[in-house]
Amino acid sequence: MDNGSWKTDRTNTGTKSVFGYQMRFDLDEGFPLLTTKKVFMKAIIHELLWFISGDTNIKYLVDNGVKIWNEWPYEAFKRHADYQNETMDEFIEKIKTDEQFARKHGNLGPVYGAQWRSFGGVDQLKTVIDQIINNPDSRRIILSSWNPAELDKMALPPCHAFLQFYVNDGMLSLQLYQRSGDVFLGIPFNIASYSLLLMMVAQVTNLKPKEFVHTIGDAHIYSNHFEQIETQLSREVRPLPKMSINSGVKDIFSFKYEDFKLEDYHPHPSIKGVVAV
Repeated sequence: MDNGSWKTDRTNTGTKSVFGYQMRFDLDEGFPLLTTKKVFMKAIIHELLWFISGDTNIKYLVDNGVKIWNEWPYEAFKRHADYQNETMDEFIEKIKTDEQFARKHGNLGPVYGAQWRSFGGVDQLKTVIDQIINNPDSRRIILSSWNPAELDKMALPPCHAFLQFYVNDGMLSLQLYQRSGDVFLGIPFNIASYSLLLMMVAQVTNLKPKEFVHTIGDAHIYSNHFEQIETQLSREVRPLPKMSINSGVKDIFSFKYEDFKLEDYHPHPSIKGVVAV
């Protein structure tokens, strides 16, 4: 808010923006979930499991009460010949109840899950885990969601685009390069999501999760979130919660929602904001 520059953007909302910002989170200090506003951890877990599965259709998310990806397929549907002035709620109800409709209008194209599990035919997530176990000193333990050949087929080109894992002294760290970050709505999700992914990968590779490093290219606050940000900045930070994971899960593809338990989370109330599409 103090140091950002005014920039126009794709959504025509307008932002205050800074370029090249980094945060570091030591997972020994607690699970990095914002306490100055309540963050919807259920959505974070389900979205991450959705990525890991390779799924790119919103039906799984919709069936589990997660709304964070709804706007993009709905906007695409409104431009389709099948559109009959359905509201967002009516569109989502059709995704829930009509398998054929969901297949046709719920897909986002080859977004994160597709790239994680089949980037040019390569299962990057499986490869990363194999490298961590068998070649832990490698400087090439990389997972990329940014696939230039398929960007035009995606509902939204990946924001959290590039991951690198780092093994040292029995500990696993993860750095995310995020090309674009919505500080109010998106970044809190991204911090928690990739910290959780780090914990999951560490567990299945018999390592201790250490540090999540979050590097952001264009970090921005949308102009329609300024008031919410000021409210959030006025609140006192509270102790971090703890995240417990079912220690019996030893395969990254076997995690279920019930395997995660957030404990001692006592945030300030949630603050609503409209996503820029």
